[in-house]
Amino acid sequence: MARGKKYVDSLKTYDKYQQYETSEALALVIGTAKAKFDETIELHVRLGVDPRHADQQVRGVVVLPNGTGKTVKVVAIAKGDKADEAKEAGADIVGAEEIIAQIQGGWTDFDTLVTTPDMMGQVGKVGRILGPRGLMPTPKTGTVTMDLAKAIKEAKAGKVEYRVDKTTIIHCPIGKASFGVEKLQENLDALMGAIIKAKPAAAKGTYVKAVNIAATMGPGIKVNYKQN
Repeated sequence: MARGKKYVDSLKTYDKYQQYETSEALALVIGTAKAKFDETIELHVRLGVDPRHADQQVRGVVVLPNGTGKTVKVVAIAKGDKADEAKEAGADIVGAEEIIAQIQGGWTDFDTLVTTPDMMGQVGKVGRILGPRGLMPTPKTGTVTMDLAKAIKEAKAGKVEYRVDKTTIIHCPIGKASFGVEKLQENLDALMGAIIKAKPAAAKGTYVKAVNIAATMGPGIKVNYKQN
């Protein structure tokens, strides 16, 4: 696969086979973010689990201390007082059946969807559209709740969902290159702490097998992650 000049130049700034301490790895990855836009820094964690088994699924949410650097568009599906609560909490769009109809028509121009339990029967109608895009609300992620204000504020503050995929890897953003090492370190520690805490009882052997970070347009850098 052909790589651009900036990517190739970035590879020359570090040893791709070496594991770096977290702060050094973050400094290096910031240096590889050479695009004209503020690149996202992503964390990639390979786990020693078998996601084919229900008791070895790793999934959860965490509010990053410094947010993601992204403006999050939140849609709330609710009625009555709960719709008013969602509006006051800062939801970008609030509605009920009319929003579901829009989604049925293919509209998914938002980042997070929150709703109340009584509306899940209606929301379930568009599950096939929302599910593959990671937009389906669930109680596990706090997006199906009676406390819509909390759900909306957390989403706006930088709540991210992590989930192991079929290749046993979790991919998750930890902020922007412009954050600097300290803020990225705080976000990385918060996310890694949540992933480690979520270790399934059925998982045997080494749980965290490999940790890598990379900028949007940059190469991956190996991290020798040590839990604080």
